[in-house]
Amino acid sequence: MQDMPDLLTAAAQISQGKSSSVALVEGCLRQIKTHNPTLNAFGDVYDQQALAEAEICDRERQQGKLRGPLHGVPFGIKDLFATAGLRTTKGSLTALDNVPDSDAPIIARLKAAGAIIIGKTATTEFGWTGSSYSRVFGHGRNPWDPTLTSGGSSSGSAISVAARMVPAALGSDGGGSVRIPGAFCGIFALKASLGRIPTWPWSATEMLSHAGPMTRTVRDSALLFDLLSGPDARDHQALPAKTESWLARCDAPLPRLRVHYSPTLFNTPVDDRIAACVEQAVEHMAHALPVTLTAKALSWQSPFATFDTLWSGGRGVAYGAALQHQHHQLDPGFAALIERAQRIELADYLAAQKQRAAFAGQVHALFDEVDLLITPTLPVLPFAADRHVPEGQADGDSGVEWARWTPFTWPFNLSGNPAATVPCGFTPEGLPVGLQVIGRRYAEGEVLQFCAALEALMPWDQHQPKL
Repeated sequence: MQDMPDLLTAAAQISQGKSSSVALVEGCLRQIKTHNPTLNAFGDVYDQQALAEAEICDRERQQGKLRGPLHGVPFGIKDLFATAGLRTTKGSLTALDNVPDSDAPIIARLKAAGAIIIGKTATTEFGWTGSSYSRVFGHGRNPWDPTLTSGGSSSGSAISVAARMVPAALGSDGGGSVRIPGAFCGIFALKASLGRIPTWPWSATEMLSHAGPMTRTVRDSALLFDLLSGPDARDHQALPAKTESWLARCDAPLPRLRVHYSPTLFNTPVDDRIAACVEQAVEHMAHALPVTLTAKALSWQSPFATFDTLWSGGRGVAYGAALQHQHHQLDPGFAALIERAQRIELADYLAAQKQRAAFAGQVHALFDEVDLLITPTLPVLPFAADRHVPEGQADGDSGVEWARWTPFTWPFNLSGNPAATVPCGFTPEGLPVGLQVIGRRYAEGEVLQFCAALEALMPWDQHQPKL
């Protein structure tokens, strides 16, 4: 569908009577019907319910009633989020009959703003890996090359936005799960500061996990953060309400910023095609935007073992106990994580918490000297859709082997900093490349404003997969 509008355009067209919610939902359903059998973005699709809701929204608009800024706009919802009365499989064969009786806070707020849930999008099992491997939905496939992975764990949400199945979708990020597929699929995604958008039910890795939008443009994302942020009594980590509109900030002139560019982290080799694309974008930015740029690889030591212990310990112990009689139904990789978690001692887990604090302190100290840090989002290009890790990656014995090929994303889950992926160009093969923009804690507005300036400098939304 060549004329699928972005979120802000869709919302404006419906509210102004220039288009209808029914027309938009019908367009989304056509795209889903055409491309989902190949790309595996959606599990359950609520075609009749979504159309019925769209008809009600159109009648309400004709009567001068708008539910909110997203009145009548359809969304895809990652199938990890609790949706009242709608199946939430969490990507697992063990939860195919799970139907929550309450909405997660992010879902309740999306509905309150007037949005329509058109379907649940694919995720890896309990969101445990950065690939798009799935025995529930079928492996998520990249709209730019369907033989390749879309990345995960918010695989279906990224695919659905990139393939113009929906104007926007919701995802979650406990180690890169909006940024990895965002980079592979060529869309925008921001992991905010921990607690910016409240999460519930409780997660075994709550100190790492975030909820948030996945969109085609920065301004679409800013609007959703304006609508979805704020405290909720069910999330003890939720931050206070924001005091400014981040959408308005995206339209304000960019102040002079101190930007540090690190071409890699932890001496990780970066694919030459990615490096060339990112370098070109950084050079363009340095000449066209009001930034003072420094460029040098940072000397931080990799906290991989710390992340492995916290992720494997949290997920493995919690799910190992809850699913003790269903391990045979699990993805073998996730089952191995559970098995490994049984060997983690309490002393190891507490030591990892201390190591996490030390690493986070290093990250926060950097932001005493700079306003933003930029890196490639990923050091590798998309690989085969039926794999958890790239071809050639050596076998390892951690519970998070996927974190070896995503070493630039999960460190900022450990530190809690906002981190976004921005499309910055294409490889010679036509695959999108992501640039990661990291800010100091609680400075999402600054990250969004800078990314909006990058988007204006290097527009990407006119590019779309040739499906």
